[in-house]
Amino acid sequence: MSLLTYQERAQSWLDPFFDAETHQAIKSLADQPKELEDRFYKDLEFGTGGMRGTMGVGTNRINRYTLGRNTQGLSNYLHQCYPQTQIAVAIAYDCRHQSDTLAQVVAEVFSANNIKVYLFPELRTTPALSFAVKHLGCHAGIVLTASHNPPEYNGYKVYWTDGGQIVPPQDKEIIEAINALDFKDVRFKPNPALIELLTPEIDRAFEWAVLTNGRFQAPQRDQLKIVFTPLHGTSITAIPAVLEKAGYTQVHIVSEQAEPNGDFPTVVSPNPEETEALSMAISQAEDLGADLVIGTDPDSDRLGIAARNRSGKLEIINGNQTMVLMLDFLLQQRAKKGFAPGDFIASTIVSTPMVQALAEAYQVELKTTLTGFKWIAKAIEDHPHQHFIGGGEESYGFMVGDFVRDKDAVTATLLACEMAAWAKSQGETLFDLLDGLYQVHGQYLEKLVSLVRKGKEGAQEIEATMTALRQQPPQTLGGSSVVRIDDYLHQKSTLTLAQLVEEISLPKSNVLIFHTEDGSMIAARPSGTEPKIKFYLSVRAPRPAGSSAEAVQAHLEARIEHLLKDLGVA
Repeated sequence: MSLLTYQERAQSWLDPFFDAETHQAIKSLADQPKELEDRFYKDLEFGTGGMRGTMGVGTNRINRYTLGRNTQGLSNYLHQCYPQTQIAVAIAYDCRHQSDTLAQVVAEVFSANNIKVYLFPELRTTPALSFAVKHLGCHAGIVLTASHNPPEYNGYKVYWTDGGQIVPPQDKEIIEAINALDFKDVRFKPNPALIELLTPEIDRAFEWAVLTNGRFQAPQRDQLKIVFTPLHGTSITAIPAVLEKAGYTQVHIVSEQAEPNGDFPTVVSPNPEETEALSMAISQAEDLGADLVIGTDPDSDRLGIAARNRSGKLEIINGNQTMVLMLDFLLQQRAKKGFAPGDFIASTIVSTPMVQALAEAYQVELKTTLTGFKWIAKAIEDHPHQHFIGGGEESYGFMVGDFVRDKDAVTATLLACEMAAWAKSQGETLFDLLDGLYQVHGQYLEKLVSLVRKGKEGAQEIEATMTALRQQPPQTLGGSSVVRIDDYLHQKSTLTLAQLVEEISLPKSNVLIFHTEDGSMIAARPSGTEPKIKFYLSVRAPRPAGSSAEAVQAHLEARIEHLLKDLGVA
């Protein structure tokens, strides 16, 4: 298939095997060669979050045939891994257009391959699926979601027996199994006897696990006033019930965003990383005098938080700050019981270096992984005799304990409320807690810049940018010498001044990180799920006694702008 031109690929989809609607869609593109090429010039691939793409006809689109082929390849692979076994998978789906019908297609293909399917009857969160895979003893799991991508997207996340997303060697072996197939190899005729709709019992089990892991007996829960928005997504099925059971009685849901809707009509993007996505919730919270705002993305694996700052206004807490606050809180709670040998926390290579400072302060191990929670899940799975406390990454994701092996906005929302309730009982806010950490560990500032480059030409431009950074790396950034370059694609770390090269033990990944003499960190990484190249920047400055937080902040912001100018992305 890979040797065919895009025209030949498109022509092959006019075979009678494909339905009339597909035929008509392809014929309608006869006078749009650019669009036809984009739909057929390649196959969708697995990235850091599985496979995502825009919906429609074509090998480079999400549709019943591309997902059917994926599922057939995965079925073949599962039978290779577990011969003579009744294999079981769990399937969930979110609020996106066609998620329910595509989930049914996936279930039918699995059943046609003699695989038992546990299918959620209605939309459910990604953490609920991860939990279900472990709870039900499944061999794999699927979530139909495109997370926070625009409405025209959908996706297919694959989970393994531990409840974490697939990692090497499974991912490459599954891709090989898929690529070995023609679309006509897909078995679409279902065996209904092997498809079982899950009952509310699984929801109750998930709720209990969330409460067990995310509740820390915070005082005066009924005094904390919360505004919550699911941003038209799946968390409406879980978070309100969890907060009610935990004792939070003042939870106000943004009614305009409560109904699941794949068009996400009230936001530009259903991404809690974007300030605009929480603007409606923040406006309602200001009117109510609320203490806390929480919003989650469509599949409820990411959360965004706003809390009262020193001026009494609601301000967004970014992903790195949220992670630092949550890790410190969990470490405090663990310290009350006493740390055990092997206790560890986890984060990723592009997240704030402040996590290392926390680990050193509490004398616990920090496991630093590649970007994506599948790698944190793998770190847990690879060290079964060690106790995982919690972990996160800069992209607004966090995981409490290991009962879920992916970003979990349900438990993280409960944890945020527990932290805020503790702080309020002491006359403080989350920003007060964060400032206290800065006084101890130094003040950090991070910024993410994403450059969108769509289509085939965009992919080539992103590749050219990474190549140029490797072949002609900057010698200075932000007025400070580059002292170390970590190239995760070639698995080498170069100490530029000493002219030494060290090996990087993590798996290969297309990431470059530049470290400067003044402690700045600048990472470049193509997104695994969107047509973007991302630049992650982190700077730090000490907070001497009596110094102004605002003055240090202004100094750090100036350093960030200098770095962006040097990178040419200001």
